[in-house]
Amino acid sequence: MSFNDNARLDSGRIKDSRGRGRGTKIAAGGGGIIVVLLAALLGINPDMLTQLGLGSSTTTEQSTGENGGPSITECKTGADANARADCRILATTQSLDSFWLDYLPQYDVQVQKPGVEVFDDQVNTACGTATSAVGPFYCPGDQVAYFDTGFFAELSSTYGSDGGPLAEEYVVAHEYGHHIQNTIGTLSASQQGGKGATSGSVRVELQADCFAGMWAAHASNTKDENGTAFLEPFSKADLSSALSAASAVGDDRIQEASSGRVNPQVWTHGSSDQRQAWFLQGYSTGDINKCDTLSAKDLDRPGA
Repeated sequence: MSFNDNARLDSGRIKDSRGRGRGTKIAAGGGGIIVVLLAALLGINPDMLTQLGLGSSTTTEQSTGENGGPSITECKTGADANARADCRILATTQSLDSFWLDYLPQYDVQVQKPGVEVFDDQVNTACGTATSAVGPFYCPGDQVAYFDTGFFAELSSTYGSDGGPLAEEYVVAHEYGHHIQNTIGTLSASQQGGKGATSGSVRVELQADCFAGMWAAHASNTKDENGTAFLEPFSKADLSSALSAASAVGDDRIQEASSGRVNPQVWTHGSSDQRQAWFLQGYSTGDINKCDTLSAKDLDRPGA
């Protein structure tokens, strides 16, 4: 899915902390356990997050510096979003704002825009200190979605996504979906049922995939402040790109690639087929009521 070249971007919408520390002391509290539950898309081993310091009660201090790298302030138009991953994060975020802030009021739900931050190497959050190894994630403690653009290359080279732009947009939409869950009260279900193919964690992740599909269904109708559509209509190649990303981060695919074995008893995000199916459920219906993974009896067959 391509952005319209003349769509206007607001570089102030997201925070860019790449190449510099915060210069402040960070106290990481118990919120880290939520990152363990939500650390997005990668099927991350919770032990790795513990090793990275998430959930610890220590206080650290970072140095401040610039690396002369790219800046989000350079993202002005849809043409920039078509050319650069960081600008795509910004443009996708603005499209998601347009969709969700218009969609949810029909259900008497008022949603505040989530924070969005792009970083490299390391970032400090209300859920603890995280490194790029964690991948994209949403922290409910500060209601911010965090992205290291280097993950998108990893999504293709390591996890087998086709690497198309919509694969990246899907990742952003999925994380934004966690913010919607936080707003409507379904996010807490991730803490129920431990691990496994029908656990609360899997159900929450699949619902975020369904929400990403909902956005995709309506994305070409989202507009900037001047009334210009952010995105052109979907193509079959775009849909294939999104599905390849959903498939690439299925628990079964990651397990098979890393160990040669598939063990549904420790799933936290759902299988490749499930992630694709629930994205398509959101895309084909465009209806939040059709994304009720929490009460679904058969996660393999949305709508059954």
